[in-house]
Amino acid sequence: MRKTGIVRDRRYLDHITSDFHPENPHRLEVIYGMLDDNDMEERFIEIPPRFATEQEIGLVHAPEYISRVAATADMSHAMLDPDTCTSPRSYDAARLAVGGVLESIDAIISGDADNSFAFVRPPGHHAESDRGMGFCLFNNVAIGARYAIHKYSLERILIVDWDLHHGNGTQNTFYCDPTVLYFSIHQYPYYPGTGSLNETGSGDGTGFTVNIPLSGGQGDTDYLLILERVLSPICLQFKPQFILISAGFDIYFKDPLGNMKVTPTGFSRLARLLLETAEHSCGGNILFVLEGGYHLEGLKESVKAVLNELTGSSFFAKEEAKRADTKSSSVEELIERVIHVHENFWDFSKV
Repeated sequence: MRKTGIVRDRRYLDHITSDFHPENPHRLEVIYGMLDDNDMEERFIEIPPRFATEQEIGLVHAPEYISRVAATADMSHAMLDPDTCTSPRSYDAARLAVGGVLESIDAIISGDADNSFAFVRPPGHHAESDRGMGFCLFNNVAIGARYAIHKYSLERILIVDWDLHHGNGTQNTFYCDPTVLYFSIHQYPYYPGTGSLNETGSGDGTGFTVNIPLSGGQGDTDYLLILERVLSPICLQFKPQFILISAGFDIYFKDPLGNMKVTPTGFSRLARLLLETAEHSCGGNILFVLEGGYHLEGLKESVKAVLNELTGSSFFAKEEAKRADTKSSSVEELIERVIHVHENFWDFSKV
């Protein structure tokens, strides 16, 4: 059994949105309930979150924006954009979300945990330097990457974002930065409208942004094929020292916000491949951070499947993990287009 850390805290539920808002406290309630089931309890290392400092949040966000979010603590309700609201304790929850990610990074690098999953909210990957959007206040994963670079002098961090929606905030944070490779699989064109195939980075960061824009309807084997054919050869050359996963479960086949077809078994397969990648490149240093996912039962079962992989107690054999379901011909074509766009930066014959 691996030492798998988890971050959970009831204060994340204090970020109040209505029951009709997709990103509401019930998302964490079902995950926290699953963690207390007989077959899951006492299997994890609890990593208590802390409040991230303004300086830490400022690794990504502008001081004026941090102050704007902090000011909402005096308001019963505020809107940062048409989709993104706050309640009186949202600022504290957002600081705790960042702090949970930072504490997980510390635990993994110190060896107290082999890997971790931070069950935090509000989510983060849409948050830009100067504004919140898409349910996100602070960019938890982007801040985590900058924190690891500054505190531990890391030089190569990989962010894999499998959320249904493109992580515009994360991409923009590192678009000119070769120390962070951002790899996103997402539905396109779809909210927020970014993440086209030709968005590959700029300046010194050219080639270090890899977007896989899917049309919708793709399933388990499609996602696995993308990781095997595109991500794996890039990782062999990039050699990340730490891997962060923006884990969005809105690619689940019944999620109300999308039309992907990934099953809990598919999430297991993705997690297993990413764990193997981490073991080969950075001693297993990998942190999953919750982003989207709005079908409550699907969220619970899919997260559980990933946790079984993280702890090394998967419910199916390795041979079954590689069993192919139906794959999309459009994905084969897309992979070839991705390789064509990126072949000047990476050698895709390395597998």
